[in-house]
Amino acid sequence: MPRQYKIVFHDNKIIIAVLTSPQIKAARALLGWSQPSLAKASGLSLPTIVRMESQLGPGRSSAANVEAVQLALETAGVTFLEGTSESGPGVRLKRGLEG
Repeated sequence: MPRQYKIVFHDNKIIIAVLTSPQIKAARALLGWSQPSLAKASGLSLPTIVRMESQLGPGRSSAANVEAVQLALETAGVTFLEGTSESGPGVRLKRGLEG
């Protein structure tokens, strides 16, 4: 799956965000969240979350929706990892939140 780049505005700063549908799914799994739980935490509709996790990915969503999902998951304790030349993008829980 190609990387999804979004320009996001947060605290009056421009941030280039990289977020993929597998990262969203993995982040939910780490937290034990369902799609409806993520929809509620992000303030988005369930169909929006389903679409962002589909093959279409978050690249078809608005920057505000991508930011809402990312912030909801980060607030709950997820850290998003950028891909490197050796590995793809991923997620992990912040220290102290592991199982």
